[in-house]
Amino acid sequence: MQHPSDTGGTALVTGANSGIGKEVARQLLGSGLTVYVGARDLGRGQAAVDELGSGAQLLVLDVTDEQSVAAAAERVTELDVLVNNAGISDRGQPPTETDVDTLRRVYETNVFGVVAVTNAFLPALRRSAKPRVVNISSGTGSLGWSTGPNPQFDHRNAGGAAAYRSSKTALNALTVFYAQSLAAYGPFKVNALAPGLRATSLNSRAAELGGDPAEAAAQAVRLALLPDDGPTAGFFSWDGTIAAW
Repeated sequence: MQHPSDTGGTALVTGANSGIGKEVARQLLGSGLTVYVGARDLGRGQAAVDELGSGAQLLVLDVTDEQSVAAAAERVTELDVLVNNAGISDRGQPPTETDVDTLRRVYETNVFGVVAVTNAFLPALRRSAKPRVVNISSGTGSLGWSTGPNPQFDHRNAGGAAAYRSSKTALNALTVFYAQSLAAYGPFKVNALAPGLRATSLNSRAAELGGDPAEAAAQAVRLALLPDDGPTAGFFSWDGTIAAW
């Protein structure tokens, strides 16, 4: 079987009008794929497509809107790669200060939106010889990295950003479950990526202290273009190493 990048394959990246998503789209275009730039805002999405150039196509898509997801899925009948990148953060509160509405709002995009989009585009992905799904997660959602020994995160903010971090923990679990469920339908590869802190609009800390989004995007593209013997049901850090669940 040929690789999607060798056959003019097609990819969809959600939340691709800025940040990591736009860089993933840019690099997939550079690999020879046609890329649907998923964006919920028409104007921002069109600006990203204009910047990205040839091969980029605007797909208006709000992952939290059932009708928007359905309409987008009707447009895309063939798909090789799905990158679930769209995500939002919270205000950094620990669970003791997190209201249920905040939890619902974050999960609506980071968890429910991923399920809605993935399921809607499964018919198109099943037509691919090499379907790939990449979920952009977060190292802060790692339970292993949030507990001992030598925790990377809990000592910094005592369980802060509980809505965001737990949503990414849930996304990691769904990554495993999708990989296991889709194994019966051919050569699906479903993996999650911890991109590291990047200079994006996710929150003020990311905007001020984050690194180059393109660095994380490169690892997302690697997972999007995995060969037949590549891993599935995995969680990887931006440097290619295996991340702790």
